[in-house]
Amino acid sequence: MIAIQNNTDENFTSIRAIAKEVWPIAYGAILSKEQLDYMMEMMYSISSLQLKANTKKHRFILAKEDETILGFASYEFNHSKKPKTKIHNIYILPNQQGKGIGKELIDFIANEAKQRHQKALILNVNKKNIAIRFYERIGFDISFEEVIDIGNGYVMDDYVMEKSI
Repeated sequence: MIAIQNNTDENFTSIRAIAKEVWPIAYGAILSKEQLDYMMEMMYSISSLQLKANTKKHRFILAKEDETILGFASYEFNHSKKPKTKIHNIYILPNQQGKGIGKELIDFIANEAKQRHQKALILNVNKKNIAIRFYERIGFDISFEEVIDIGNGYVMDDYVMEKSI
């Protein structure tokens, strides 16, 4: 049985470990090693995660089975001052993918968002990421394309996907 719970580790140990394991598999064929390394530090350093949680009010949740952490997600209510909840991250350990854990995390976020009168879930996904099919299968549609300059000469070339709730 999968349990979803809030992250309480201020050093984000499990979240950082999952990202470190998933990223090379998810993005290794899409991004250069240099960009992967740059983005991992930019997005998953302890200070970056603490800033997201404490200042930007991102919520981090963990998917657990017994005491084993299988994945995580982060999200933010009222993104861009609109009644939409943005899913910033969702990653499942490679050996746990395909078991419905990602859907459980998104369903949890959707229920939290509904309680706060949000109208939709939104997320960014790299245009070459195979996860697009997963998001479409659970009701997300591509709303628009977005290229985001993340510094150091790198960009994120994404689709923004949305699902009404």
